[in-house]
Amino acid sequence: MLDTFIEAHYDLNVRDEQGYTGLILAAYHGHEDSVERLINAGADPCAKDNRGNTALMGAIFKGELSIAKRLVQADCGPNLTNNAGQTAAMYAALFKRTEVLKALTDQGADLTIRDSMGNDVQGLSKGEFQTLPAR
Repeated sequence: MLDTFIEAHYDLNVRDEQGYTGLILAAYHGHEDSVERLINAGADPCAKDNRGNTALMGAIFKGELSIAKRLVQADCGPNLTNNAGQTAAMYAALFKRTEVLKALTDQGADLTIRDSMGNDVQGLSKGEFQTLPAR
């Protein structure tokens, strides 16, 4: 089915109601071959869903490390943030994806960025994180 869409020049960056693109979903669900085909066909690896999360962030969250390492190589820059100010490096630190964190660091990820709650890579890698104040 994916080949049919690609051959028909279908817009590969169409989003559903949550803002998910085919690439975001393929990365999240571990469909490595589909991720590669979508990127090669022109899908935007930098696209964000409605919460600002990217395919890379989803792959890191789900532990899809080979997909995450492939997405690190995309021309997005390593410091994209979601709506909460979190970076892919923060996800990698929080979920102990050390290989991905190293790849992001090698790409120039800024490990000093703080999210909207004041968290940074160093604290998250230790399991320390700030939450929103109770109301």
